[in-house]
Amino acid sequence: MAGKKRAKTPLEFRNTQLADALQTQDMAALAFALRHGPTVVPLLRPGQRDDPRDTGEVWTYRDSNTGDIALLLFSDAANKPAALPPAVALQSPDWLRAFLTAHESEITTVFFDIAGPHAMQAAPADLLAALAVEA
Repeated sequence: MAGKKRAKTPLEFRNTQLADALQTQDMAALAFALRHGPTVVPLLRPGQRDDPRDTGEVWTYRDSNTGDIALLLFSDAANKPAALPPAVALQSPDWLRAFLTAHESEITTVFFDIAGPHAMQAAPADLLAALAVEA
């Protein structure tokens, strides 16, 4: 079989456990899903493929009336509204913890699947606490 390349399985931009937690609106299940699986993050600028350290530039929403900044996260790339930038990244629990820690004073809220089907909202401090606890 020389010369044949094995087809790569396409990367799935979803976290089924997170989707299930959002459907039941269960904060404990949400925390577990965030600690043990990836999160789909919208990107303003995708990372460079040849540089694994470049994870891209995360897109955040700034309310023009209040100046509040929200981080939008998704259980599945299919739940991201088309009005957002088209690029997404699949980020690890460690990445989410580091990002929230670095930007906790700027981000006022985190929305999950903001356009549905089962939207949920949490404060960055609550998510950091959930990410720190090992169940």
